[in-house]
Amino acid sequence: MKSTTLKNKMIIAATGLFLCFFLVIHLLGNLQLFLPEDQAREQFNWYSKLLSGNMFIKIISWILYLSLIGHAIYAIIVTIKNNTASKQNYHYDKRNFASAWNSRNMGILGTILLLFLIIHFKDFWYVYKFTNLPVDAAGNKDLYEIVVQSYSQLWYVIIYEISFIALGFHLLHGFFSASRTMGLYHPKYVKAIKVFGWGYTLIITGGFMAIPLYIYLK
Repeated sequence: MKSTTLKNKMIIAATGLFLCFFLVIHLLGNLQLFLPEDQAREQFNWYSKLLSGNMFIKIISWILYLSLIGHAIYAIIVTIKNNTASKQNYHYDKRNFASAWNSRNMGILGTILLLFLIIHFKDFWYVYKFTNLPVDAAGNKDLYEIVVQSYSQLWYVIIYEISFIALGFHLLHGFFSASRTMGLYHPKYVKAIKVFGWGYTLIITGGFMAIPLYIYLK
């Protein structure tokens, strides 16, 4: 049983770290949205076309999809097992009350993120891939306009901000949990890991949260 749980956690950790790497790349690409409007439209649409037409990027995309699915499935499995164990040990072990809030509520955070991903894929990935979008001056699909229209709605921005806050809590717990699972949380390096984890989480969540706000306020 322990070996199975450890294997499941290793899969969660490995897929989670890959997704962390992807978030960095995704954020760097989306930073183009902070450019002046004409330049942002041209570069962002060109970048979107590059991602959709490059074979290497397509392979990475499939790895991404598999990582998302695997991460979610194995996280659900581990959560169910942990909840079952907690109920069995309820009268004897109340250490959960001393753990961090995000640690105890990864299931809720994961559910928020799953709903967010469904919305995100539907409104951007699906629209770009399977609908007839207008084109910009360079002849590329004008995904920039879709992004601007979406983030011009306050309710939409609020949904995204809440989702990114959930992402921040999820990342913070997931990063430390993954480092422990993979044997990297050594006493010598605890401080460095904590600084890196907090720094990464603040940069990623702050960067993604700033984009919808910037476009809405602009």
